[in-house]
Amino acid sequence: MRAMVLQSSWFEALSPAHEGSLRLFCFPYAGGSAQVYRTWQHHFPVHVSLSLVHLPGRAKRINEPPFTELKPLVETIADAMVESDHRANYAFWGHSMGALISFELARELRRRELALPRALFVSGRGAPHYPVSDLPIFNLPEEEFVAELRRLNGTPGELLEAPESLKLFLPTTRADFQLVDTYLYQHEAPLACPIYAYGGLQDGDVSAESLSAWQEQTTSGFKARMFPGDHFFIHSSTGTLVNALRRDLLEVGSLKSPST
Repeated sequence: MRAMVLQSSWFEALSPAHEGSLRLFCFPYAGGSAQVYRTWQHHFPVHVSLSLVHLPGRAKRINEPPFTELKPLVETIADAMVESDHRANYAFWGHSMGALISFELARELRRRELALPRALFVSGRGAPHYPVSDLPIFNLPEEEFVAELRRLNGTPGELLEAPESLKLFLPTTRADFQLVDTYLYQHEAPLACPIYAYGGLQDGDVSAESLSAWQEQTTSGFKARMFPGDHFFIHSSTGTLVNALRRDLLEVGSLKSPST
């Protein structure tokens, strides 16, 4: 099935949009690319279409400078969504950094009085208002920064061991972690769309309590799901996760569209 590039370099639709279909925008984690979600499309029915969100500094946009602050990033993505035919029938999925981007993007779209996503799927990230005790890592010396990436277990070891690959990979990854590490939550009213929070049972950085706190960010439905695995359970438990996501998306499809 041929992928379709929407009216901007930001979005790549993996299947055609049918009448009444739900488009799921997929946001990557820090240091990653939305390409990791490409094979997921095969697990969803025809009325659920995935759109990969391609951030600067990776994949086909490798030569573009990455963002280091969240606010200008979500404002730019919101502009791109306005220019693109994203319709009102859509949802967001994001893991770790991607969860934070999708949450703030939903709030930015609300400020513009545009249609909210039908649901927000946040994975591997505690609620934005929940206290964070971790120290920033984006400004660590290279050896220590690479050690943190190893600990998180989301980057292939061969990539971290190849000097030429590191030269290409580290600047964007540092920028991503700077975006996350310098984020400051600002209180706003909860969103009027349901939130589904996914987490790893062995994730030492994101507790079940911090995931449950996402419930405070919605006036609609909330569901928390836990899967075997560490912070990158999306790779180790892909089959189980995608099956759960499919069920939750079908549930979302039966809901009424949230108001702005």
